[in-house]
Amino acid sequence: MMVWPAMTMRGACAAALLVLVALVAGARAEDPYHFFEWKVTYGTKNILGTPQKVILINGEFPGPTINCTSNNNILVNVFNMLDQPLLFHWHGIQQRKNSWQDGLPGTMCPIQPNTNWTYHWQPKDQIGSFYYFPSIGMQRAAGGYGLITVHSRDLIPVPFDPPADDFPVLVGDWYTKDHTVLAKNLDSGKGIGRPAGLIINGKNEKEASNPPMYNVEAGKTYRFRVCNIGIKASLNVRVQKHILKLVEMEGSHTVQNTYDSLDVHIGQCLSFLVTADQTPGDYLLVASTRFIKEVSTITAVIRYKGSSTPPPPQIPESPSGWAWSINQWRSFRWNLTASAARPNPQGSYHYGQINITRTIKLSTSHGKADGKERYALNGVSHVDPDTPLKLAEYFNATNGVFQYNLIGDVPPAAGAPIKMAPNVVSAEFRTFIEVVFENPEKSIDTFHINGYAFFAAGMGPGTWTPQCRKTYNLLDTVSRHTIQVYPRSWTAVMLTFDNAGMWNVRSNLWDRHYLGEQLYISVVSPARSLRDEYNFPETSLRCGKVVGLPMPPSYAAA
Repeated sequence: MMVWPAMTMRGACAAALLVLVALVAGARAEDPYHFFEWKVTYGTKNILGTPQKVILINGEFPGPTINCTSNNNILVNVFNMLDQPLLFHWHGIQQRKNSWQDGLPGTMCPIQPNTNWTYHWQPKDQIGSFYYFPSIGMQRAAGGYGLITVHSRDLIPVPFDPPADDFPVLVGDWYTKDHTVLAKNLDSGKGIGRPAGLIINGKNEKEASNPPMYNVEAGKTYRFRVCNIGIKASLNVRVQKHILKLVEMEGSHTVQNTYDSLDVHIGQCLSFLVTADQTPGDYLLVASTRFIKEVSTITAVIRYKGSSTPPPPQIPESPSGWAWSINQWRSFRWNLTASAARPNPQGSYHYGQINITRTIKLSTSHGKADGKERYALNGVSHVDPDTPLKLAEYFNATNGVFQYNLIGDVPPAAGAPIKMAPNVVSAEFRTFIEVVFENPEKSIDTFHINGYAFFAAGMGPGTWTPQCRKTYNLLDTVSRHTIQVYPRSWTAVMLTFDNAGMWNVRSNLWDRHYLGEQLYISVVSPARSLRDEYNFPETSLRCGKVVGLPMPPSYAAA
């Protein structure tokens, strides 16, 4: 870590880094490198009628797109010019063997104000649409997010023709209250209320229409990468008078079904193709909230080349009800014959034929703990300790930091008291585990598992029982990283825990996440081999109990 009150020596450091990379690349063939330098600052923007403090990257909101190819090396030098510690999380990037770069308080020490630090990660064996965001506190509500697009390598066939253009659709709810105010409200037992509205690519409806956000030519086909980057509301997305052909979802090629509209829940990303096959004119891309009584809607203009015709006045309505959304989820299918990041077909992995070795049933709850309103998983409301969990584990310094397995694989009885503590569950390396999320609340939730893609095999009303397995899709459910859990319902996912590290399992509803609805899964390779996990990088930041401790012995060579 370098302190840079005047940001001196930066050019020299960057030049030295380039030389070092060149030497390493010359010594052995490596995947290409992409370098980014981010100055993270606050700026004032009037997005929804109220001037407010927004997190900018290089003066931009949203931040720069990270556009890369499978296995590329991504180096992001982050200069924290905020008045708070900062981390960036790369949502959906699996960080194979490398939870050191995951960018969450449980895995990394934060970048302190007026300092900088460089992330180095790879989208190893991944393709698709993802995004990044600041992960500490409620900073996510202040912006600082951006798109990550990971393309297939040239030799890997893609199951659709190259589109004429590739359009970002970072859409989500937006609050006009400062993120520190939202955090204080939650700390005092208040809620964050309903969002003030929706934004697309950091813009309100007026800004998304004049000039038009998307420009197309008649007869050509375009890819729209949609991510719900909000913190509270599920969305439905549609395009006036055009059909959406679903082609990708969170790194998986899908069966190319067509839809009038698509539900996109918090933390989820997908890609659809739109062919400009209508009478040339202006049309609207529409997004609106789902499952909220007072619906919010935002539109962005899609303009055909040469158009002078305004969009049709009638905006297509959003679907209503839970049943429609559940049935649409059931229609999503994994493209078994398509290759993803590797040349072998996606369907060559027969997840439905693997024996389940363990079932972890996680139920959410909320109530008072230590006099504060909290959310919990299986009765424990997670609290981040001063020493990141992964560092405490690696340096054998867990005593006084956290205890493993405070929760069991079965939720406690309803109404059981909530305990506040670091919530860490251990999972045996390379075992195939079923994780069941139960949501007894009256509102929808979505869950993400860091470090992995999972198979969302089933969902249904009420509480889960082993008999529910009879309803599972064991052939072609989509491999993904984020899944919704409907009110008073369950969702079951299955995955092999073959990525050693410390991985966050969390609600994407950021008020619930902030109040403890999350945990970490510790996956340790007994071989302590570099084949399974990288060593702690010597340049990584230290904090808490591991400051000054000697480095543990290196993992064995692969």
